[in-house]
Amino acid sequence: MRSRLECSVPVYRDEAVVLRAQKLGESDRIVTLLTRSHGRVRAVARGVRKTSSRIGGRLEPFAHVDIQLYTGKSLDSVTQVESIAAMGGALTSDYVAWTSGTAMLETAERLTPQEGEPAVPQFALLVSGLRSLTAGEHDPRLILDSYLLRSLAVAGWSPSFHDCAQCGSEGPHRAFAIPAGGIVCDSCRPPGSAAPSAETVTLLGALLSGEWDQADISEPRSRTEASGLIAAFLQWHLDRGLKSLPLVDRKTVGGVA
Repeated sequence: MRSRLECSVPVYRDEAVVLRAQKLGESDRIVTLLTRSHGRVRAVARGVRKTSSRIGGRLEPFAHVDIQLYTGKSLDSVTQVESIAAMGGALTSDYVAWTSGTAMLETAERLTPQEGEPAVPQFALLVSGLRSLTAGEHDPRLILDSYLLRSLAVAGWSPSFHDCAQCGSEGPHRAFAIPAGGIVCDSCRPPGSAAPSAETVTLLGALLSGEWDQADISEPRSRTEASGLIAAFLQWHLDRGLKSLPLVDRKTVGGVA
C-alpha cells in the first residue's frame, strides 16, 4: 500500500517525468509517472484527449512536469499540470536519441516496481539523463549505457569493473561474469565468462562513474562490446529484457558504420 495513503490530505503536488501514456475511453488517458517524492504513480488524466484540453500536450512521454494529483482508491487523478520541460519535442528529430530515451523511460519504470515508494535517486538520475540527451552532450548511446549502469547501481546491483566481484582481489582482471556481478579473477571465473578487451572494461568503468572525457574518446568496437555486456547484465537482473532496447541503432556507434 502506498505510504502517502497514510496522509490525511488527499491532494498532493510533486515533480514528475511522464514514463508512459495509455488511452482510456474516448477522451481520458492513464499516465504512468515517476515522481520525485512519491515514486512511481499511475493516474487518470480526464478529458486530456479532447481538442479543447489545455494540459493534454503536457502529459506526453518525456514531459517533465509539476503536477497536482488527487489520491484515489486504485488510480489517482490529475488535477493540475505545469510544464517544466517538454523534452520529447527535442528528441523527435533524432531517432537514436528518441529510442535511447524510450529505453531510459522503460528502465525507470521497471526499476521502480513498488508503486508509491519514494525513489528520489532514480528520479534524479532519469531527469539528468534526459537533459543530457536533449542537450546533445554526448553520443545518445553512451548516455543510455551510462544511465543503465547507474540506475542498476542505484537499485543495488552495481557491477564491479576492476576488483573481483566474488573474492574482492585487486584488479584489473579480464573475465566478466554476469551472475557473479561483473569482473572476476581467474580463480573465481566460472565457465562461460566473457573476456572483454581492456579498452571495453575501461569504458564500462567510465560509464558507471560518469567519466565522460574517457567515454567520449572510446573506440566504436569498445562501445559495441560494452553495450552488449550492459544489455545482458540488465536483462539478468530484470529477468527479461527491455522491449525498447533492441530498437536503439547500434550500427553507427561513434559515427562509424
